[in-house]
Amino acid sequence: MTSAKNLLTICSVISCPDGVGIVAAVTQHYADMGGSLIESNHHTDVENKWFYMRNVIVIDADKYDLQSIRNSFSPLAEKFSMKWHIRDFESRQKMVILASHASHCLADLLYRWQTKELPCEISCVISNHENLRSMVEWHGIPFHYVPIDKNNKQAGFDKTSEIIERHNAQSIVLARYMQILPAQMCEQYRGKLINIHHSFLPSFIGADPYAKAFERGVKLIGATSHYVTEDLDEGPIIEQDVIRVNHSCTLEDMKRLGRDVEKAVLARGLRYHLEDRVIVKGNKTVIFE
Repeated sequence: MTSAKNLLTICSVISCPDGVGIVAAVTQHYADMGGSLIESNHHTDVENKWFYMRNVIVIDADKYDLQSIRNSFSPLAEKFSMKWHIRDFESRQKMVILASHASHCLADLLYRWQTKELPCEISCVISNHENLRSMVEWHGIPFHYVPIDKNNKQAGFDKTSEIIERHNAQSIVLARYMQILPAQMCEQYRGKLINIHHSFLPSFIGADPYAKAFERGVKLIGATSHYVTEDLDEGPIIEQDVIRVNHSCTLEDMKRLGRDVEKAVLARGLRYHLEDRVIVKGNKTVIFE
């Protein structure tokens, strides 16, 4: 009676200048290792001559570990001038959530984490308000109150960074964290900071987007999940959605309807990020849903 194999599931993500034979070379490489391809996506940006690819592969863990797989792939990546990474697809990223006073996005993420919808470990929640503490601690997650003094904001951001580093966070989510992060933090955590903005960007950047939308008399309101950069609300967009409104909607109606869109957009965008479905190129993204 043969024993079952120990299997390792990996996610391989690449982007590179477009050329002939990339798909064949990558798939043949993993086939030669005895790998089984269980998910594959690729896209060619014809105008800019750039190629993107994401594969999920099952490999015999008794023959290969993660480092040996990376080492074997490196010559192929060099040949095609690839930007690439390979990770254990079953591993759960360590995530820190930043929030302020509003609870709807945070509560939704905590529920999705508790029901294992999100493939992550929530290491802690950091907030510049105390009102969310009981909800967070009820879930058994550490809560850190870090006030942001308007006369000395840097001290609060330094403390926030120290907590993030202590928890070895691989992803940081701004779940309606109503503070503008300093450029140094944006650069330090580039590609790891995910924000939810309560408008359909690029419309209504900055504060009070629902009030601006109400004053403008729009017929659609929306939300945008994006990576944070030093340019306010202008980072690469991961996910967006909208909901229809009309002349009878009050400002409070818009906020109520918008909260549902915010939660869904943040959850979808975060899931794409955690599953390595997002490839950033400049200020645009390729999303393999």
